[in-house]
Amino acid sequence: MITLSINGQQRQFSAPLSISELLHELELTGKRVAVELNGEIVPRSKHAEVSLSDADQLEIVVAVGGG
Repeated sequence: MITLSINGQQRQFSAPLSISELLHELELTGKRVAVELNGEIVPRSKHAEVSLSDADQLEIVVAVGGG
């Protein structure tokens, strides 16, 4: 069990996961998002490679289009 802080809210997950897996769990797959992990922006190309650890802090911003 790991606990992550996502946009200031604590969330628990049953197993360690990558950023890509987290985005899938949060139903954000395919959306334009920016992910900051412990104060560092993680490029989209690295989302599948970066594993999350207990107590990591994430900020996830979803881009919204408009006109």
